[in-house]
Amino acid sequence: MLNGKKIAVVIPAHNEEKLIKKVLSTIPSFVDSIIVVNDLSKDRTKGIVEEEKKKDKRVKLVNHEKNLGVGAAIVSGYKISLEQGDDVTAVMAGDFQMAPSELQSIVGPVVKGEADYVKGNRLFTGEAWKKIPKIRYIGNAFLSLSTKIASGYWHVADSQCGYTAISNETLNLLDLNNIYPRYGFPNDLLVKLNVVNAKVIDVPVTPIYGVGERSGIKIWRVIPLISLLLIRLFFFRIKEKYIIRDFHPLVFFYLFGTLLFLSGSLLGLYETYLKMARGISPPAATITLVAMLIILGLQSIFFAMWFDMEYNRELK
Repeated sequence: MLNGKKIAVVIPAHNEEKLIKKVLSTIPSFVDSIIVVNDLSKDRTKGIVEEEKKKDKRVKLVNHEKNLGVGAAIVSGYKISLEQGDDVTAVMAGDFQMAPSELQSIVGPVVKGEADYVKGNRLFTGEAWKKIPKIRYIGNAFLSLSTKIASGYWHVADSQCGYTAISNETLNLLDLNNIYPRYGFPNDLLVKLNVVNAKVIDVPVTPIYGVGERSGIKIWRVIPLISLLLIRLFFFRIKEKYIIRDFHPLVFFYLFGTLLFLSGSLLGLYETYLKMARGISPPAATITLVAMLIILGLQSIFFAMWFDMEYNRELK
């Protein structure tokens, strides 16, 4: 326990035979329950965890009969933590990319009631650029920026970091059966948390690479999929938060801004086509109209973003 709060740690694991033992053996003593969710590993992960269960009574093993994805594995752990009556549930990877020594920093704000959800931030210092593989760093930066817009948590800098902690009281507000089950899980969860007005903060953590971990993430496949997910989540959040549960004029700014920008862009493309294909130069008035539509559209969208930032200011 920590400050009288029961702490659970969920460890989603898929083919983690190399490092899962090291992760389990270094979990701090204040943790009451360690829930390993074996997402149909094809290596020795299951057997290693079963051996560790004999040494550490805190360890519990959940086996998925199908490979459901990292998000689904985390949700399985969340549900068990809720059933056990824990107070705070943290998530750590099974590949030792998250330092167990930093777990107290992650769960601390939730235990103290300062936050409903804490995310690790690997980008807080310049060390991240040196330690994280460059293609993953760039992909993470792009998705983090996109997630700021989609989720409304403009202060969350590292959306893809899986080192997290959440209060079980907040978990009870979420529909755990309706959260994205794979690599888009952290993005989806942030959007759902914003809808219920959960307070989220970043905590600096150390990026750990080169310890024998093996990533199953293929950036060229993940980024397009999560980008499409984020577009859908953005519209979901705007509808749920600013139309159904409350009303805010930023809806009009986003709507009109998008219409103006698209109209200006399409007109500009059409005039460019006429110029290049037929040699017809657009009149000055048309060029001015295109510029005005695009500029007014962008201004309206930026105003909507500013309204969104102000509305969510208290959630950090």
